[in-house]
Formats: sequence, structure tokens, C-alpha cells
Amino acid sequence: MLLGLEVAACVGKTARADKSEGGPSVARSLIRVLVAEDYERFRRLLVSILQQMPELQVICEVSDGVEAVRKAEELKPDLVLLDIGLPMLNGIEVSRQIGHLCPGSTILFVSQENSSDIVQGALATGAKGYVSKMDTASELLIAVNAVLRGEQFVSSSLGSRDFSDSKDRHTTADRESKKLAPLPPGSIAIRHEVAFYRDNAALVDGFARVAEGALNVGNAVIIIATEPHRSSIFQRLRANAVEVEAALDQGRFIQLDAFETVSAFMLNDYPDAPRCAEMVGNLVTRASRRVGEHARVAICGECAPTLLSEGKVEAAIRLERLWNEVTRSFNADTLCGYIWSAFPRKETISIFKNICAQHSAVVGRELAY
Repeated sequence: MLLGLEVAACVGKTARADKSEGGPSVARSLIRVLVAEDYERFRRLLVSILQQMPELQVICEVSDGVEAVRKAEELKPDLVLLDIGLPMLNGIEVSRQIGHLCPGSTILFVSQENSSDIVQGALATGAKGYVSKMDTASELLIAVNAVLRGEQFVSSSLGSRDFSDSKDRHTTADRESKKLAPLPPGSIAIRHEVAFYRDNAALVDGFARVAEGALNVGNAVIIIATEPHRSSIFQRLRANAVEVEAALDQGRFIQLDAFETVSAFMLNDYPDAPRCAEMVGNLVTRASRRVGEHARVAICGECAPTLLSEGKVEAAIRLERLWNEVTRSFNADTLCGYIWSAFPRKETISIFKNICAQHSAVVGRELAY
């Protein structure tokens, strides 16, 4: 990783003087950074990582797209860290406008969205890099160094896809990024994904979208959530004309309380593997009987997040790891939903990294305008 003077030199920000024979010491100009991210806790995470490089100075933090464009035009930052899911104006359009208003600003996306179309559309706006949020702790500084050298950077978790010839495909990217895709049917590898939500309403919206998509294609859905979330999800599905009562009667829609479910497989404050395997096996088998041979079961859960909210960090991470093992033999996909307020402030970086490591992907979320 390039650090120190080499980074500053890459953007022409370093003024050097000969230190030999009593000459003046090296004088350095700071690289001015604007951070645009609407999740306050994740924004703090980004800033804390950037502060590891003394050459970087965060001059402004914003939480919506319109303000990001306004502040970029006003401050002319050297580097802009930009989320796609910004309120008021999505990040792809923000990047396009900043590129026009501030051509000297280097743009680096940091986003949960992992669709090829979205990544390609983001880079097509002129952005130099794209970091998946699940890779933030390990790759952000590497990405910063790369884009400040004028190189393109794309997170390793996005695979070996070549985005070097990206064209302006923002229409597709914008369309795809406006929705949270349901876990799809079909014979695909088992998925255990995670989404991080700003608040209760966002989690309800995310779970409801997955449930609606799965039920509408004939799959079964299991919701393991707190009572207020379950009630809100049910009402959202009814409002969207999903035949949720029929799905309940058919056994294709199952709702369980997160606290009761967790307590059923805990032993000495930690998840017990045999109990968890039995519970998940019985639950998925029950739901699978009600759907076709090739249909899948979608599970939206708050089990590990419930443990995290109680301060049981190690138990939560252990459950995520255990969940991978016990669901491997079932035709089921899982989406775990975390709310940022559940994270202990001092340990957010390490916990976030550990949780992401237990999942197959970080799912994108709907953009708010």
C-alpha cells in the first residue's frame, strides 16, 4: 500500500525542499476529501479509516445527494467518497454532476450495490473506483491510493469482471439500483447474505421486498423478526396486494419471533450447533413441503442481529458462522438484517468486518430520493 509522501505526490500536492545541509523540511499540502454517506455510523467508519492516512483531510461530510453536489461545487475537494444510495439524488447522478462541475475531483464509490450493471454505470460517470462496503475495512485505503494515482480500482469481492471499457450505461444502473432484488428461484448456490439498514422502516422495507418477490414466484418465505417488524412486514405485503393470508394458510409464509427463536437454540449464552441444526432443519422442511420440487425457501432473519443488539457480539458472529453450516444442505437462502444503531460505537469497524466475512454477499438496498 502506498502511504505518506508518495500518495500526495500522485496528485501533485507535495511541495518538496532539500533537507540536506540544513535545508528546510518537507512541506506537504493535504488531500481534501468530501464524504457523502447517509448512514451516520458507516460515515464515521469511513472517516476513521481515512484518518489513518495523515495526508487525507476530511473537509466535509454530507448525507444526501443534493448537498453532495452543492458542497463539491463550493469546496472543490480533491477526492469524493460517494455512496450510491443517497437520499434526494442518487450517487450515480451525483457523480455525473460533480464530474461536470468539478472535473478536478476524483470520485471513489463506496456502496453496497454489487450488480455488474450498477458498478459499470457508476464507473461510466467518470468515477475512478468502486469499493464494496463489505470490503471497506480491508480495501478502502488501497483504493484511495490507486485512484489518486489515476488508476481504476474495483473491489476484489466483485470478481474478475473487466470494467475498463465502461460506457455510460446509467439508465440500466439507475433502474436496477432503485430496487432490492428478491432472492431468486432456481438451482443456484446457497446464499447467506447481509444487509445493513439505517432504521426500522428501512429494514421492514427490505424484508418486505424479499418476501414479496419470493411469494410472487411461488417460493416459501420464513420471517424471523421482532414483533413490530413482523407486523409491519405483514401490513406492507397486504398493502402491495400480496395474497399473504393465502400464503399463511398454505404454509408458504411462516413468521417467528426473533427473541423466542434465538432462546430456543442458545446454551450458556452461545448458539448450540445441534439445537440450531434441528430448528432450522424442521423449519425449512416444513416450508419446503408447501412449495414445488424446484422452488426455494427465502429466510429473512434477525437472529444474529438480536444477539448483537443485546451486546453478545461473539455469539452473534458465531451464529452467523453456524448458519452457513446448517443451511448448506437445504434449498434455502437467508438475508440477515442489521440496523446500524445495534453496533457498539467503539467496535464498529471490527464487528462490521467480521459479520461481512460470514456472508456470501452484502445485498444492495433501495435508493431513497
